[in-house]
Amino acid sequence: MTRQSRWQISSYSGSNDNCVEVKVHDENLPGVVRARDSKDRSIPEIKVTAAAWTSFVDHFAK
Repeated sequence: MTRQSRWQISSYSGSNDNCVEVKVHDENLPGVVRARDSKDRSIPEIKVTAAAWTSFVDHFAK
């Protein structure tokens, strides 16, 4: 299985410059999802469990 190693910009960011990037798979942090502001990477990223991230995404996908 190939692991994702790059950050991905959210499909909800659109063209309004409200960009969030996520890193779902990180070999150094298994089971952790990382998120950051793509416009200002000096702001600390957030790290949550994969289960918490799934719940968050599922909530907003409704």
